[in-house]
Amino acid sequence: MKQILFFILFFTAVTVSAQTEFSTKFKSIPAPKFGAKPKKLPTPEIKDPQADNLDMPAIKTPNVFDNTSITPKSKFQIGEQKSTFSMSTENDFANPGDRYVPKMEKDLDKALKAEGLREGRGELVKKNISLGDFKTKSDYFIVKFRDFGAIDGDLVKVSANDKIISSQILLDSNFKQVKITLGNGFNKLDFEALNIGTLGGNTAEIQVYDDKGALVTNDYWNNLAAGFRASIVVTKE
Repeated sequence: MKQILFFILFFTAVTVSAQTEFSTKFKSIPAPKFGAKPKKLPTPEIKDPQADNLDMPAIKTPNVFDNTSITPKSKFQIGEQKSTFSMSTENDFANPGDRYVPKMEKDLDKALKAEGLREGRGELVKKNISLGDFKTKSDYFIVKFRDFGAIDGDLVKVSANDKIISSQILLDSNFKQVKITLGNGFNKLDFEALNIGTLGGNTAEIQVYDDKGALVTNDYWNNLAAGFRASIVVTKE
């Protein structure tokens, strides 16, 4: 027992002695000292956007009126003589639209002729023409005429079975009428062009009504030459 106690005391003394020796021999390493302070980073410069715009050169809008490559200056200015050469016949005060009037009138005239609203000195119809054959029980017909084109002095003679009903009718824009009595059986009604008008051949619209007022036919002739006839054949039953 004494030996064990002695051993414990010896071990404790050795341990304390070792710690004391280690603590006396250990020295801490001081932190290195620097002779100069660390440099400070420069503060970033914040530029004013408006100041940047002031540094930029100003943009000048080009004047197109001063640039002769874009808009060449007119030679017709004060102090310079206007060129006397011209391909047109209008003067300085003429309406520029006047040059188109003749063509427009020509096109309008052509359109009116195509629709039968204006006469023209085209090819005249130099033959007798038939306006149809009809059967009726009427005692008479009422025949109406008018010039469907331009009023230019067209004249028409009306006959029935070679008997003159009206020697001369001047056609205008309003209908003019004649009464034609029908004989039993065959009747031929002739409408002769006595002339051609000042604007073209003889032109007429014709309407035929029976004694009850019913329309029998509505027809016309166009550009009929003088001396030729348009005819209707009627059989009275």
